[in-house]
Amino acid sequence: MRCHAARNLLPGLILIVAACSGDANREAGTTLSAGAVDPYDGKLGTVDFPVSCSEAASRQMERGLALLHNMMYADAEQAFKGAGEVDAECAMAYWGQAITFIHPLWNEPLTDEELARGRTLVEQAMVRGQRTEREEAFIAALAAYYEADAPSGEESPRLAAYSGGWQSVYDRFPEDPEAALLYALAYMATALPADKSYTKQMKAGAIAESVLERIPDHPGGHHYVIHAYDYPPLAERALEVARNYGKIAPEVPHSLHMPTHIFTRLGLWQESIDWNKRSAVAAWNTSDRDIGMLHHLHALDYLAYAYLQQSRDVEALAVLESMLAIEGDILGYTGSGYPLSAIPARYALERQQWTDAAGLEPRQPASFPWDEFPQFEAITHFARAMGAARSGHPAAAREALDELAALRDGLPGMGPRGYWRGQIAIQHTAALAWTLYAEGDRVAAIETARAAAEMEAATEKHPVTPGEILPASELLGDMLLEIGRPAEALAAYQAALERSPGRFNSLYGAGRAAEMSSDRVTANEYYDRLIEIAADADTERPRLLAAQSFLDSNIVE
Repeated sequence: MRCHAARNLLPGLILIVAACSGDANREAGTTLSAGAVDPYDGKLGTVDFPVSCSEAASRQMERGLALLHNMMYADAEQAFKGAGEVDAECAMAYWGQAITFIHPLWNEPLTDEELARGRTLVEQAMVRGQRTEREEAFIAALAAYYEADAPSGEESPRLAAYSGGWQSVYDRFPEDPEAALLYALAYMATALPADKSYTKQMKAGAIAESVLERIPDHPGGHHYVIHAYDYPPLAERALEVARNYGKIAPEVPHSLHMPTHIFTRLGLWQESIDWNKRSAVAAWNTSDRDIGMLHHLHALDYLAYAYLQQSRDVEALAVLESMLAIEGDILGYTGSGYPLSAIPARYALERQQWTDAAGLEPRQPASFPWDEFPQFEAITHFARAMGAARSGHPAAAREALDELAALRDGLPGMGPRGYWRGQIAIQHTAALAWTLYAEGDRVAAIETARAAAEMEAATEKHPVTPGEILPASELLGDMLLEIGRPAEALAAYQAALERSPGRFNSLYGAGRAAEMSSDRVTANEYYDRLIEIAADADTERPRLLAAQSFLDSNIVE
């Protein structure tokens, strides 16, 4: 076994990481172009992908596919290009480049330029070299995506065609692990956020698990099991896989981060912190600054969220400050845009610093292309509206609500942006409820808060986020507590905890609601859990002190 430690000093944030990796049976991608340095030290997991190419090109193909399964798309594209450079007749090298443009779970449509480039590459794959029946099938599945009849900006028709294409390959080659995994990925991408049966996710997860039974260190098997089960009722199924993933790809930023989706779903905050630290360092140290920054910021958002649940506010502030200290332009990616607005909002709102939330500045940093991502600008206006309403300034809250409404109405109701329009609608409804409350209309406020909670319960969080900026059910519980309806408040907090276990404020709210109902046993249970998750708190939050005071004076036998 080989172990090493890396120390990385970022602006305002010290990250110390220890990574150990064992021997792999057959590690993909140990060969690079002459003179190139492998940032992943050849540790990408096992991929066996025989293709009709030269030996050198075949090694690059395996490296590219391993990187693709780890969702390191830019690096994968370079590996596939390398295969084509050493063997111009390697048809699958063109297939590989074209597949890197497609990010099924990100659900973002390709630009016209990317579509044109992808089609050209697929055409090259269709005419180059000697192709086996299996390779022809792989190329046809990819072509189904690019040839799909889909309106501009609509991804669903393409993903449906893509899923159908890979199902055909899987049906023909059921024992091929790559066919199985690429089908599982495409298939789960067609699941609807409102479908709470999770039928597609469970089928995809089972397929990925079957690959891991045969190839225990396959990166795609790990990655897609985690994505398939990244839902509250399913997360426990992926815990063992999540804890193993970083061992097979210990230097890959996304592979180090991905397990924390499951840790977050289960409220395992320390594990989320440990792994996101490693991911942030690996991303910061990558040779491609733009892609590395995407993964770095994504890890920081999950890291800040976990710190805040443990009342480690000093460390959460260090994460925020490290983000604010980043210099230069940040390219327009979902994974980078979301944290830029989410982390400042979380830091204020999770700590009930309503005045701070009301004063947040939107569209920061100015170098980010906010016009392309109105859904993320909306987060700041949501925080401003909540902060203003809960600090007693309903007029200012109304102004922020108007900004939210404009951003919501500027997004289409269908396609990937239709999802974000729905998320802004939930934020607007939740913030409107507290504005009505601040204006004195408690009946309308409660009705509106319930509506927001129901809207949120009918959808799912996006993979880009560890959780809602403030859960609507938690906000409903807060309001019910304030007006003296603790039994109803407890039910709201329990709904929030079912969706997001281990949330500091939902645990406190549930404990307080039980306390107000004179249910000492239930109050003790929630407060005990709160004290447990905040065992390493670096801040004496009033809520934490109140919970400890109750426990000290109300010992239940």
